[in-house]
Amino acid sequence: MSGPQTIEDIESRLRERRYIGDRSLATSIFLALKLQKPLFIEGEAGVGKTEAAKVMAEVLGARLIRLQCYEGIDLAHAVYEWNYPRQLLHIRLMGEGTNKTDRLVAEREIFSSEFLLRRPLLDAIDNDDATPPVLLIDEIDRSDEEFEAFLLELLSDFQVSIPEIGTIKARQVPFVVITSNRTREVHDALKRRCLYHWIDYPDLDKEVEIVRARAPEAADGLAREVAALVQGLRGMDLYKVPGVAETLDWARSLAALGATRIDANLVSATMGAALKYQEDLERVREQVPALVEKAQRA
Repeated sequence: MSGPQTIEDIESRLRERRYIGDRSLATSIFLALKLQKPLFIEGEAGVGKTEAAKVMAEVLGARLIRLQCYEGIDLAHAVYEWNYPRQLLHIRLMGEGTNKTDRLVAEREIFSSEFLLRRPLLDAIDNDDATPPVLLIDEIDRSDEEFEAFLLELLSDFQVSIPEIGTIKARQVPFVVITSNRTREVHDALKRRCLYHWIDYPDLDKEVEIVRARAPEAADGLAREVAALVQGLRGMDLYKVPGVAETLDWARSLAALGATRIDANLVSATMGAALKYQEDLERVREQVPALVEKAQRA
């Protein structure tokens, strides 16, 4: 499959794969591909940031390489590490009777690519895929500043330095998508190397369209009422308001129970599909009748 040639082509291919984005996202993706720059996507949890990268891998016919960030992530988990057990085994197999020359050869061998464990960033840089892979650096805001500093070099030159081997430079630049839930501010220097896009919560009509595309088992009336119900929850003072992912989970849960419309009893029984904190459940429970009535009128 040839890559998308226009913004409209990207919009169309995203929709074919049931990803309901907007033109501004398609434009950002198009420019990131054309300029070979990383795309930095921010937004609240559950609005489709990670899914955008996954779907783009399908659109491009490319391999998806995902690096899930977390506090304390280091080069051994993100870039590479040596296969120490295999190195030790290789040395032992050489035997104690090996002469000095052979031992020196063995030492060089154990620090060759054969003994290298390739982690996501090295895999994305050192690739010979027919189509450059899509590198998803997910939830960068969960990592620390030291890891951000390393990414600055990697995204500037698309190369990785391994002391025992040398510098490995990308023969073809991967399509990089970086996501953030904005739990902390990411350094400006990293953002400057990227194109930026914010994914907001969708309006009612768009959210209904998303539910119908991603949860087709939900009846049309149910899809609209669930979307309207979640829209109402987002207007409340909650510890964690539900994202689109929770809207889909709720619609699927209700459909699995055979519901075609919502009512107060069903909503109260299934709120755990959308709300993940006891404080929020208690706050919403007394408002359920009013929320359901409003959603039914939407």
